[in-house]
Formats: sequence, structure tokens, C-alpha cells
Amino acid sequence: MPAPISSEEQTRTTHDLVAGADPDRALDCLFVNAPLRDYGLRPRVNDYTLPVLGMGYIATHAAAHGFNVGILDAEAHGLGIRHTVDAVNALRPRWAAFNLLAPTYELTARIAAALDPAIALMAGGHHAKADPQRVLADPRFARLEALVIGEGETRVTALLGDVHRRRELPKVMWRDRLLSTTACGIPRRGDTARWLAPDINALAVDRRFLTQDPYRAADGRIEANLVCSRGCPYECGFCGAAASMNPEVSIRTRAPEDVIAEMHRLDADFGCTAFRAVDDLFLGARRVIHPALDAFAAERVGERYVWDATGRVNVLDRESDTVLERLRTNGLREVALGIESGSARVLEAVDKRITPAMTLTVARRLLEKGIGVKGYFILGYPGETRDDALATLAHIRALWALSDRLPGTFRASAFTFRPYPGSPVFADLVRQGWDPEALQTYQDVDLTAHGADEAMRGRDEFNFATGQQFGHVPLTRLYDWLADISREQHHRNTAAAAAARREVDA
Repeated sequence: MPAPISSEEQTRTTHDLVAGADPDRALDCLFVNAPLRDYGLRPRVNDYTLPVLGMGYIATHAAAHGFNVGILDAEAHGLGIRHTVDAVNALRPRWAAFNLLAPTYELTARIAAALDPAIALMAGGHHAKADPQRVLADPRFARLEALVIGEGETRVTALLGDVHRRRELPKVMWRDRLLSTTACGIPRRGDTARWLAPDINALAVDRRFLTQDPYRAADGRIEANLVCSRGCPYECGFCGAAASMNPEVSIRTRAPEDVIAEMHRLDADFGCTAFRAVDDLFLGARRVIHPALDAFAAERVGERYVWDATGRVNVLDRESDTVLERLRTNGLREVALGIESGSARVLEAVDKRITPAMTLTVARRLLEKGIGVKGYFILGYPGETRDDALATLAHIRALWALSDRLPGTFRASAFTFRPYPGSPVFADLVRQGWDPEALQTYQDVDLTAHGADEAMRGRDEFNFATGQQFGHVPLTRLYDWLADISREQHHRNTAAAAAARREVDA
């Protein structure tokens, strides 16, 4: 019989799950990214998830000020709730910090409630901003020392130095246990901006804090994710980042020279030749696109790298063919577009300010130039009829048909609608009488046949829903359509990846 594992050996094994921390020093803070579902109940069936760049930025800032911090990415490691709790308790950090997101809020609260009382707790993230009173009233967060609303780099670092500084930090909230009231930091006069909107050109993310970034992509390239801006000026109804819901957010873009410098560092350190801008704005505003193109051309970026970015259909619709061609020659490989629906009526309800005809035109112009397009779609939006949904399915197939005869590749990524707190549509649903608690009861939906359907594995963790029907089409039918789209796209991806590998090898 093997000898039992000692507590010291267990701690060393647990340290292997933590990115960025020095195992030989006491841990000041462990940033914990909760899993999207409890993988102790149903294991993960894929092997990649998006990196926690926001946590990486905060951890990098704290480490630069002398704190020993690390990230436990339970989603990336496919950890269950019990395993995550045991890992945090074994590491005994001075602080545990959580990013609260609507899909993972329930799991995060369960983890927080089960931690050793000696570990101080703080939290931030979009859900903290969308519904802070709910978080502070949740008994599972009764020991929460600080709820950080908004960008966290400067204020989290200050809290690690002295929790009592929360009294002077703007938009840091906590529950006064004696008075049972909510308290909020009051900054010194004129001090608010430096805490809430740091210069993003002065910030950086140390990749040692990211479990799966850089990574080797399906085409064989080493790829990394980038953040090129913060904030969004648009009003998509389903999105918690909608400008009207975030009036205090300062929209900022990084200087293109700073983005290029990060590309060069990642190439030198890891051999990265492919990048993805994950923020909303890099190809979402002309005032960003044109300076970036000039800087990329001056540095001859397209000769060394390829890159992907999120764009806006209506913005790209206004650009000339010359600008689109310049994007391609300067390295643009694929642009992700929030197409959302093939129904003009639904698009108007979403406030996308686009039409189905416009998306077909923009996609065709990009595909003609060899630029790939990834389209995001929503099925089951509030008020969506069967005809609306069928129009979306037809729209996806029309875009695939364009791709089949043009140099670029079109990819469809479809989801069923789920309401997020802090979004305009969530507020509308509550006004209509929907129960806000029920609107936040997310459950995972297994479309993989318990892992047997390989075509569905790559997006399995993103399939979750409230179990409520918001449009006219029954959920079971929406899931069938979602599975059909995902299987067809999987087959197309497999063929495209094989072709890309052959091109890179050549």
C-alpha cells in the first residue's frame, strides 16, 4: 500500500495548480477563477478555455508592488468545487480574491463560504458591479472584507497593503457587521480618477499568471490574447457593458505602438506569431482603426504576425475597400462580428443598429479579401418568433455559402439567450415582472451526450441557460438548432484547421 501523502507534499502538489506565485514565500493573495460548472459532478470534455486576462493584470500590478500573488484558474484546470476549496485552504493565502460573473456567481459563493475563516475575502468583476447589494447581503459572503467595483489594479494592491485603506478607496464596498449597513470608501478630493481609470498604456500582464496563454493553436502557431482597450460605447441590449449601464466607465484605447511592443515581447519570449484582441473596440471605431493601421504599416506587422479582433458591422460597413485591404495586408486574419440575428425585427430590439443585408455585405467584402469572419448569434431573444429564429438559421447558412465560394472562411458561434444582470434587457425583463432571482439561476446544458459527441465538446462549458423560455420557440427546439449549427461548424473547423496546418508547414 502506498504511503499517505504528507501535508507538505499535498501543498507542493496544490502549488502546481497556481500560476505565478513564488512557492517559497507566504502567499499574500490567491486570485480564484471559479469553474463554469462543478467539474466534480461532470468532468470537462475539452482542453482550452479563455485566459483570465483581467485577473492577470491585477496580479501583475500587485506583484510589481512586492506582493506574492498567484492565480488559481479552476475553469482552466477543470476543478470541481470541493477540489477548489481544498486547494485554496491548503495554500493558506492571506487573501482570496474572486471575480464575480453571472454564470459562476453561485459556484463562487459556495467556494467562498467553505474557505478557512482565517483567509480574508475580497471580490470584484462584472456581477459585483451589476448587483453589489445582492452580493453584500448574501450570507455566503458574510466575511467579505472588500467588494471592488470596476477596474481593480490600483485598489486591490492598496487593499493588500492595508485593508483599512478601503475607507479612502472609491467604489470599494463592505458590510458593516455591527450596524448591518453597507459602507463605501470615500476618496480624498480629486483622487477618484487615478483609482478608477489607470493609464492602460502603463499597465501590463505578466504571462506567468495565465495558465493557458500563450498556447499552440489548431493551425500550429503560438498564439496569445491581448487587451487593446477598456470600455464600450455601444448599447447592445443583452450586454452588461452597454454604455448606458456604465456611465462612469472611462473608455480608453491603448496606443498602437504599445500594442505592437507587446506583440514583439511575446514573440521574443514565447515565439508568438498570432494574436487575438479580445476587447470590443479594436475594430469597433474608426478613431481606433486608422491610427492602428498606420502604426502597423510602419512596423510591417503583417510581414511577421497574423491577428484577430472583434469588430462592429456598422463601422466596417462605412470603411472603404482600400481600408479593408490594408487590414488584410497588415495581418488581420479574422474579425469577430456580433451579427446576433437574421431578423431585422430582433436586431432592432437588440439595438444593434445593423440589418441582415448589411451583415451579408460586410461579410462578403471581408471574405473576398481573404479575411475570415466569425459571427456570433443568439437564439431565443425575448419576443423572438419562430420566423425570426428561422431567419437566423437561414442567415447563417447564407454566410456559410458565401464562405464556400470566397477566399475567407466564415465561422458561426451560436448561443441561446440568457439574461445578465446589469444589461438593458435584464432591467426590461424585471420591469415586465420576471423574477430577478430566477433570471440568474443558470444551469449547464449538456449537448455532448455525456462527452460522446465530439463535435460539441469544444464549446461545452459555454452551454448554460436559466431554463426559462423568453421567445416563442420552445427551449428543446432551440437546443436542437444550436446543436445542428455547432456540429456543422465543427466539421468546417476540422477541415479548415487541416488546411491551415498544411499552409504553415509549406
